[in-house]
Amino acid sequence: MWGKAFMTQDIKEVLLSEEQIKKRVQELGDQISKDYEGQEIIALCVLKGACVFYADICRAITVHLKMDFMSISSYGDAQKTSGIVRINKDMDTSITGKHVLIVEDIMDSGLTLSYMKRMLEERQPASIRTVCFLDKPERRECDITPDYCGFVIPNEFVVGYGLDYKQKYRNLPFVGVLKPEIYS
Repeated sequence: MWGKAFMTQDIKEVLLSEEQIKKRVQELGDQISKDYEGQEIIALCVLKGACVFYADICRAITVHLKMDFMSISSYGDAQKTSGIVRINKDMDTSITGKHVLIVEDIMDSGLTLSYMKRMLEERQPASIRTVCFLDKPERRECDITPDYCGFVIPNEFVVGYGLDYKQKYRNLPFVGVLKPEIYS
């Protein structure tokens, strides 16, 4: 009763299949590897939503990288950003003079990532780029665009592949549109 079949009954439609995701993650890894050829990067995972994408993209990148993690939130359990950004866990590595690749699950309003980039720039890295698994440009509230983007998606409430609703559905291997009656 509580297996994947139970979770999938809450999904209105599959937006991105497991196969589409695997193919695109490899393409992103190839491009990032080419762009950073001969350099080392610090891959910074934005917890918790990006953890599944982060594991896959790090394996797809072929240059030397160090892994670090940051937990930053503007949602809580809500479905829309509160606009108030809170750092729950800061990274452990110094980024001064280093190339940083922020790995994010989804960019919608852009407020959280914009705040995070400004904060990290104060630490004087050599460069900061962002790779977002999903992008919802129609929800953007600030002037920010990911350097690398997995998929541009419509303004739907999506879960799976690390994305959640109230900490559920992260372990689905695809991205699905959640039925509105689940979160309304």
